[in-house]
Amino acid sequence: MHAAIDLAAKLATFTEAFQPRTVALFNGHDVMVAKLRGDYHWHVHDDTDDFFLVLDGRVEIDLEDGSTVTLDPGQMFVVPKGMRHRPRAQGEAHILLIEPTGTPNSGDPLTAAPRRVI
Repeated sequence: MHAAIDLAAKLATFTEAFQPRTVALFNGHDVMVAKLRGDYHWHVHDDTDDFFLVLDGRVEIDLEDGSTVTLDPGQMFVVPKGMRHRPRAQGEAHILLIEPTGTPNSGDPLTAAPRRVI
């Protein structure tokens, strides 16, 4: 069956921050939604870029060079592979992520959130 994916409805199914949920598959990639609140830890993805699209709220992404990228709804940023970064949000923000299936959100399989499909 073919149907549109309602991202707001998917986001309403959970409350946890920094726990992405896969909502679709796209050419070997997970399309995910996540909620952000507060600071995530510094991390790096050695083998893949990190795609962020803000759906609601404001997200700041601190980069290892000392700069910060600020994203409002409708804005996106791609963190290049190998660059340490830390996403954070004052209050709550909702984002869409696209990553190769199996990519640990923390950059480390031992500390990554489990893959959840909704």
